[in-house]
Amino acid sequence: MSQLPLSTVHVPNAPTTTRRRFIRDTSSIAAASTLVASSIPKVHAAENNEIRVAIVGCGGRGTGAVDNALSVDNGSIKLVAMADVYQNKLESSYGKLKEKFGDKVDVPEERRFYEFDGYKQAMDTLQPGDVVVLTTPCAFRWVHFTYAIERGLNVFMEKPLTADGPSSRKMFELGKLASEKNLKVGVGLMCRHCDARAELHKRIQDGEIGDITMLRAYRMAGPTGSAATLPKPKDWPSNELMYQISRFHSFLWLSGGAFSDFLIHNIDECCWMKEAWPVEAKASGGRQYRNDYVDQNFDTYSVEYTFDDGTKLFLNGRTIPGCHQEFASYVHGTKGSGVISTSGHSPAKCRIYNGHKMTKANERWAFAGKEPKPHQLEWDHLIQAIREDKPYNEVERGVKASLVTSMGRMAAHTGQTVTYDEMLNCPHEFAPGLEQLNRESQPPLLPNDSGKYPIPQPGILADREY
Repeated sequence: MSQLPLSTVHVPNAPTTTRRRFIRDTSSIAAASTLVASSIPKVHAAENNEIRVAIVGCGGRGTGAVDNALSVDNGSIKLVAMADVYQNKLESSYGKLKEKFGDKVDVPEERRFYEFDGYKQAMDTLQPGDVVVLTTPCAFRWVHFTYAIERGLNVFMEKPLTADGPSSRKMFELGKLASEKNLKVGVGLMCRHCDARAELHKRIQDGEIGDITMLRAYRMAGPTGSAATLPKPKDWPSNELMYQISRFHSFLWLSGGAFSDFLIHNIDECCWMKEAWPVEAKASGGRQYRNDYVDQNFDTYSVEYTFDDGTKLFLNGRTIPGCHQEFASYVHGTKGSGVISTSGHSPAKCRIYNGHKMTKANERWAFAGKEPKPHQLEWDHLIQAIREDKPYNEVERGVKASLVTSMGRMAAHTGQTVTYDEMLNCPHEFAPGLEQLNRESQPPLLPNDSGKYPIPQPGILADREY
């Protein structure tokens, strides 16, 4: 039984927000709905047509996504516009891509946009059926996706898609609108495109390890990304908002924190093998060696997810240097066990064992051959769907993976048992009014006089994370 106050969260069996109510209450999504209702023609790129690409968010993952897009061997693909609020980040991305791909990168200065509304300007350079890459911190995902739908653009967007309940509800509705408009949408949970994991999944579903009794996953490493942040330096050249965006893994409103941005892959691949999503989570975690860091992350997370049939997924995350490191996921059944991933995203080196002692002597099956990179495969599959005009929309699955991840994070941050429905209907919106932000705005989260930010307080704050 959940311990979250029912005055602030819907009870588990309460109906989720209806589509009619949601569109009535959200003007930006209502605008997209109006476009769908006006019978805009379905769009796709024929095989002999050039697909033009714009990127919004030019960091490392965004640059990698465009690299994958331009590497697809399926007709002509060209990068024509770029947007990022940091000019140096955009220029660095442009230089790397131009050096590698030459004429496939056609982004003169007038198609490089550096303001908060640059996402609109970049998308406005495209035609219906082209592709926009959305790889900013996930806080901005629903805003940018709304405009992409209005413009009739196919989309690739990075995980996670959401960090809280209100944005998850918005993204569920936007995913439906994208399907109605025949748009193809890929989500950066690339492990689902992995050949080795796909064969393991088939074998599990065919009963090779029997009924799944337990899953376990680990992402245990040193400090990762921008997850550990010091107070804003006095000589920082811009304001508080820009500082937080530059350290987005440190702030729950921007990214869901390190938990959502990194652990989502392990959670998603385990749920794939189970062919189900957990219905509740209980968790613990804490801040151990903080020094002068002021971010909102815990150093350790331990989550027990429960599926509807009672099966458990045990998840362990840690970002402390000098400790045992492991980045892997495993599945156990009544007839054996399996490795979902061995060390990072790729190669997965999937295997099945007799029993639960994972030794070479007990190995029953191992994926044979070289594993293609799943980051590339997800783009191959998206472009193929565009060329062949086949239904392709990963939004619902991407939102569910994001929501389940947030459910575990909230359980750790509040010290309460949190259900799927409670997470979906939780009213705590991390960044209200985010669509109005500009370079001079105050961020949704502010430090106190000592430069410290609100942090989770398990057992003290029981109905919200900060």
